[in-house]
Amino acid sequence: MTTASEVIKPPPTSVGFIGWLKKNLFSTWYNALLTLLSLWLIYIALGGLLKWAFLSAKWGVVTSNLRLFMVGMYPPDQVWRVGLCVFMVSALSGLSWGIWGGVLRSFAIALAAAFGTLAVLPFGLETQGWLVGNLALILLGYFLGRKLSGAGRWVLAGWLLSFVLTILLLKGFEASPVLPPVSTNLWGGLLLTFLLSIVGIVASFPLGVLLALGRRSTFPVVRIFSILFIELVRGVPLVTILFMSHIMLPLFLPKGVTPDSVLRAMVAMTLFSAAYMAENVRGGLQAIPEGQVEAAKALGLNAPLTMLLIVLPQALRLVIPATVGQFIALFKDTSLASIVNLIELLRIGNFVLAQPQWLGLFKEVYVFIFIVYFIFSYAMSYASYKLEAALGVGKR
Repeated sequence: MTTASEVIKPPPTSVGFIGWLKKNLFSTWYNALLTLLSLWLIYIALGGLLKWAFLSAKWGVVTSNLRLFMVGMYPPDQVWRVGLCVFMVSALSGLSWGIWGGVLRSFAIALAAAFGTLAVLPFGLETQGWLVGNLALILLGYFLGRKLSGAGRWVLAGWLLSFVLTILLLKGFEASPVLPPVSTNLWGGLLLTFLLSIVGIVASFPLGVLLALGRRSTFPVVRIFSILFIELVRGVPLVTILFMSHIMLPLFLPKGVTPDSVLRAMVAMTLFSAAYMAENVRGGLQAIPEGQVEAAKALGLNAPLTMLLIVLPQALRLVIPATVGQFIALFKDTSLASIVNLIELLRIGNFVLAQPQWLGLFKEVYVFIFIVYFIFSYAMSYASYKLEAALGVGKR
């Protein structure tokens, strides 16, 4: 006869949050002493800041100008177009979460948590309803994605199409009563910061890969052009390229032809980021052992297929940390667009501080801008970490 064995649970102090505290912060008496000393120093350093943030700060300067921070001078009666673009991103995020999971799951959960947290704050019924609607779209997209697991290619096409639809929605059409044209001079705030960074990231990555391959090319013309472009762009600061695109470029164009200012900034940032991206990718290409290429040749693969199927995927996997670091730097460098009269997030803050009722509230405005930049930069860093863990970067 067999008797049922009793399952003994681990001690409460060895698992969960208490177990983590005991293992990492209070494992020995000197670790406990260091933990308490560190908490005291943090309190001394941040106590004044926390008291100011919760007791003295006048956050009305942010809540009263929230629409200005988000979309800049975009016409108030057309802000629904921006909201529709965010709805599209929320739905695609939920679908991606349900179909692929992984890093996209972390992104969708973080986005849903952000919408849920903001929906609790006193932003008004209209804004709260919009936030709850985005949260519902993410959850609905997740459940649909679980049912439509074979629709990955359509969701990918939706992501590609969403960028074009976003530009069309924001810009509008001539003589259209539903989508009247909105000049890019009115685009601003976090909206413009996102557009500049997303276009720069999406466009600079393939261009940087091509430049890295061109620098290793056996064709002298391609190799010399790639080297000159990379070294010239990396030899000057981004501000110089922005000034050239806004001041010098019109001098070389026919009279009356003036490219859009936002488009010029996007091109300048894309070219600048592509040069640094090319060097990151080149470092990854050089890290691949020559034996990989020889093995591909032994299998009968030609040079383009060897590079596309064998070398490049491994090289891109190795340079994920450097690549995401470049993306984060580009996101923060969008603040330099204010130098060429674009109304991005930082310049919106200066506009708010110029209003008579908000004079002198520099701390509140710049702390809010700091928090926005930190949240999105940390989100990209966290996504990079999760992607590295999923692909086993640094492990054999």
